[in-house]
Amino acid sequence: MSGPLLLIAAGGTGGHMFPAQALAEAMLARGWRVKLSTDARGARYAGGFPQAVEVVVTDSATFARGGVLAKLAVPFRILGGIFGATLGMMRDKPAVVVGFGGYPSIPALSAAWLLRRPRMIHEQNGVLGRVNTRFAPRVDAVACGTWPTALPAGVTGTHTGNPVRAAVLERAGAPYIPPGDYPMSVVIIGGSQGARILSDVVPDAIARLPEGLRHHLRIAQQARPEDHDRVVAAYEAAGVVAEVAPFFADIPRRLSEAQLVISRSGASSVADISVIGRPSILIPFAAAMDDHQTANARGLVDAGAAVLIPEKALDATTLADHMASVLGQPGAALHMSQNALGQGRPDATDRLVALVEGLNKG
Repeated sequence: MSGPLLLIAAGGTGGHMFPAQALAEAMLARGWRVKLSTDARGARYAGGFPQAVEVVVTDSATFARGGVLAKLAVPFRILGGIFGATLGMMRDKPAVVVGFGGYPSIPALSAAWLLRRPRMIHEQNGVLGRVNTRFAPRVDAVACGTWPTALPAGVTGTHTGNPVRAAVLERAGAPYIPPGDYPMSVVIIGGSQGARILSDVVPDAIARLPEGLRHHLRIAQQARPEDHDRVVAAYEAAGVVAEVAPFFADIPRRLSEAQLVISRSGASSVADISVIGRPSILIPFAAAMDDHQTANARGLVDAGAAVLIPEKALDATTLADHMASVLGQPGAALHMSQNALGQGRPDATDRLVALVEGLNKG
């Protein structure tokens, strides 16, 4: 393939890799060559990328893991990664370099800055991560998955949105059935970190709902394996039909059929809820760096599409009151779903593509 080269730099988490993968697929379809620059950990998460994407493993490190000696070695490993990335970039000059955050993106973005290659970053959350904060003043464009995004002074961003999976796009704007006197679906998704508090609180909250409302509910709740049995037992004791599992492979379908979603406010979850368009109760993960999950929720909350409950304020009574308010007011719930759609960006990948192609000077 002889098209222009896009070099994508991303860390080894789903939050970084999902939008990177979406961009890679779109650019390949437009005749570009695509390379992925990541570290050894990130390479293990690159299995979903198309086979045409060349994976380049570059040395990098983080101060967040390891002992004293490992932390002392971090600057030297990063410098080695930058040197290697610079040599590689001199051999095969990328038309554009895009960083998606995480320490593994440092070498490629640094090399692009040193060689003055066109470059941009994409931030998934409402608060820039540490690496993206450092590079934001040193790139040609900052794409924001969440809006508004807190940016450093003097830096402007473009709201592209966060790319969502094809299965979510297939259900974008699916008609919403307001709550009523019939079976209603409530979906609870907690993310891989911090779902335990939802296992602690949600079944108790549902048990406190008025019986006339409770017996109409059909619950689907993600819970950690170690919490599964007690969550199932709690729903059985409350006489509530519930499906409890560590992971649901068909989340897009479940969201499209839901009358209410209770969720953490990770960037990907917020994007899915917005694109499909569902009322939600969002409970930000309190330990998230810089409280970025609260920032992620702000757009839906300010639009009247979601209720925000800080983790420190979460208890069964509070959650039950908010659930009853949404499920007991069909008209208000319908407006929430419509407001959520207004925050969705189903064309997020196309917006990212447009920024990349706008930076291509070749």
